[in-house]
Amino acid sequence: MDVTDRYEMRYRNGNAPWDVGRPDSNLISTVRSFPIKPCKALDIGCGTGDNSIWLSQEGFQVVGVDSSSLALGKAREKALEAGARCKFINCNFLEDPIDEAPYGFAFDRGCFHSFSDAADRKRFAQKVAECLEDGGLWLTLSGNADETRDGPGPPRLRARDVVEAVEDYFEILSLVSGHFESKSPRPPRAWVCLMRKRS
Repeated sequence: MDVTDRYEMRYRNGNAPWDVGRPDSNLISTVRSFPIKPCKALDIGCGTGDNSIWLSQEGFQVVGVDSSSLALGKAREKALEAGARCKFINCNFLEDPIDEAPYGFAFDRGCFHSFSDAADRKRFAQKVAECLEDGGLWLTLSGNADETRDGPGPPRLRARDVVEAVEDYFEILSLVSGHFESKSPRPPRAWVCLMRKRS
């Protein structure tokens, strides 16, 4: 079973713990405190669209991409209900061309960390850079290897894993330990990394 089929099945079975039904607080606080001005934004692995919708409501022109057609169907329904103007595209981020590039801001919540191979994480960072204008910003949320967790949870990276993957393409502005938005009483720890594309 390939990655697309696996995610499709998890959405179908309701086994998508990352799909919390609200925008991630790390995205909200970063956009507001940095601040990140409204611009063309790319939501990578947008899932059912909560973060895309929030960005749209904040004035961003948002394109959300995901490999799960089921998740994207829900995202379109949510956006319609919220009156949010988002565009959602079914694609494989690493393999397919991304429409409407370049963007001023890219966000991913748990896509970058899903690649267990360091070379694939570097490829992901390069693809994000290719989608951004010079000086464009990327905010990624990744599982944090400083956490000891029994049972399921997101893939965990060391800070060094993040830095080694992105450094050729991005200047790291902030790399801090936080938590994912979660339905769990003990939310998983995350690396919250904001970076700027190198010229």
